[in-house]
Amino acid sequence: MPHAIFDTSKLKLKPLSERVHDISLEEIIFESPPSFHHPDLDTLCEAILKAREKNAAVILMYGAHVIRRGCAKLMIRLMEEGLITHFATNGAGAIHDFELAMIGYTCESVEKYVSEGQFGLWHETGQLNDAININTRLGFGEAVGQYITENSFPFASSSVLAAGYRLNIPVTVHVGMGNDIVHEHPNCDGVAIGRATLTDFLIYAKSVENLEGGVFLNVGSAVTGPEVYLKCLAMVRNVAKQEGRQIADFTTAVFDKQPLGGADHRSAPPKDNPQYFFRPWKTILARTVADGGKSYYIQGDHRETLGNLAAKLLKTKKGA
Repeated sequence: MPHAIFDTSKLKLKPLSERVHDISLEEIIFESPPSFHHPDLDTLCEAILKAREKNAAVILMYGAHVIRRGCAKLMIRLMEEGLITHFATNGAGAIHDFELAMIGYTCESVEKYVSEGQFGLWHETGQLNDAININTRLGFGEAVGQYITENSFPFASSSVLAAGYRLNIPVTVHVGMGNDIVHEHPNCDGVAIGRATLTDFLIYAKSVENLEGGVFLNVGSAVTGPEVYLKCLAMVRNVAKQEGRQIADFTTAVFDKQPLGGADHRSAPPKDNPQYFFRPWKTILARTVADGGKSYYIQGDHRETLGNLAAKLLKTKKGA
């Protein structure tokens, strides 16, 4: 006999107008980043420009906090200038993008609303599920970008997903079922989400196939970023090996706030070191570039680190 399951039809959803929002689009969006210097930003800028000259992939995987720190406008400009060929994020990254595009606000107090039994249970946010349910041929990111665009969300110009749809550039979303607030909603269709995010996984793998001579950036994604990249890299190397090719000469970089304690990031920490479990280090900075690639670690706030990399790239492109 199948196990009993929770009846989501009993849930009471409230309108977003009743939620206390923690983040306002007006407060976080910026055009010029705060001052920040790291010697490897220039090196990364050069690597990205060289990759684009070779028509190699430049992939940027980002966590939800990157959107919450107001980096979307600069990310969209990088797409428009052809400097990033593929953006990728997790489910939370898509939700913040969706809410900001819809109402100009996002985020709620977990402490407050989980106590009230209301955390995540907001009617309009669940429309993200509708976007997936009605666009059965598309990947997750493209379906949501199309929904934002076609429904004329008032702040769509701030949406990375909508920009990807408009520019026909992949912005893929990599979802773990049960991780995101929209999975609580009665209109959540696990089959539809699974199909859409699997499509995005394969779109992502296709981009990784073009990573030889390219650049992979992981910005603020501690689990989804390194894990999805790792599986896709294994897949494309499997096929490349059969065809007598290699995918080894590329550049990776991790942007995060985690201190590495002055250690050489190009070697994975030993298993008795707690930082062994910081996946971006062992996976992105060490193991996957061990066959000929280069890696860099940029520590700091995303507004400063990614913001200044974007500013350097856009300035260089403008002056070229």
